[in-house]
Amino acid sequence: MADRNSLLQEINETSFMVNDLTLYLDTHPEDPQALEAFTQAAAQRKQLLEAYARDFEPLTMNCVCPDCNNQSQSSTRYPGKKHFTWCDGPLPWDNQV
Repeated sequence: MADRNSLLQEINETSFMVNDLTLYLDTHPEDPQALEAFTQAAAQRKQLLEAYARDFEPLTMNCVCPDCNNQSQSSTRYPGKKHFTWCDGPLPWDNQV
């Protein structure tokens, strides 16, 4: 299991890259290098979000999975129970780790 803060930092950095490339591609939609960089960064972001949801709690609604989220049961009021995992754990901006 990855460290919560390290993983969250990596998600933030990768998300910044995805957002920056999105802005660039809005004005340069055929740039092959930017398209490749965007594809790689978006895939990496998706993997990181899934890893965070698996180990802690989902950060986006796309990652909510009652059967597979928060396997560490690190921050849940419903340990061992199938539940809507969106409400698990502290929110990233709460600075509670």
